[in-house]
Amino acid sequence: MQQVKKGDKVRVHYHGKLTNGETFDSSEGRAPLEFIVGAGMMIKGFDAAVVGMTLGEKKTVNIPAAEAYGEYEADLLMEFPRDQFPKGLTPEVGMQLTMTNGAGQQIPVTIAAVKEDVVVLDRNHFLAGKELVFDITLAEIV
Repeated sequence: MQQVKKGDKVRVHYHGKLTNGETFDSSEGRAPLEFIVGAGMMIKGFDAAVVGMTLGEKKTVNIPAAEAYGEYEADLLMEFPRDQFPKGLTPEVGMQLTMTNGAGQQIPVTIAAVKEDVVVLDRNHFLAGKELVFDITLAEIV
């Protein structure tokens, strides 16, 4: 039976959870996720997990933060002047926004704190510093 190897295009169904069981993403009700193994399209731990799988195989893998979205980095917090927010937008902790840097790149941020004069923005990925658990089913080797 054919096993997945680096360079293969695959389709998988997945269910991504935190270690406390909270779901953060799933392909349930959608088409399988398609990617090329080893091409850098997926987080390192997910990519590695599918290598060696066979058609229809199911597995559960725990992926440490370092092989997922990286460790949480406190230096990715930044203070942004509250008066620079668009009129009518009331910043709240947990709110997700998109900023544009000087090069025109979109950067997702999450409001970490709201102070009198500044809003603390967190540029870490929302899953940074977290161990992830994935249930993976190999649907197809294309």
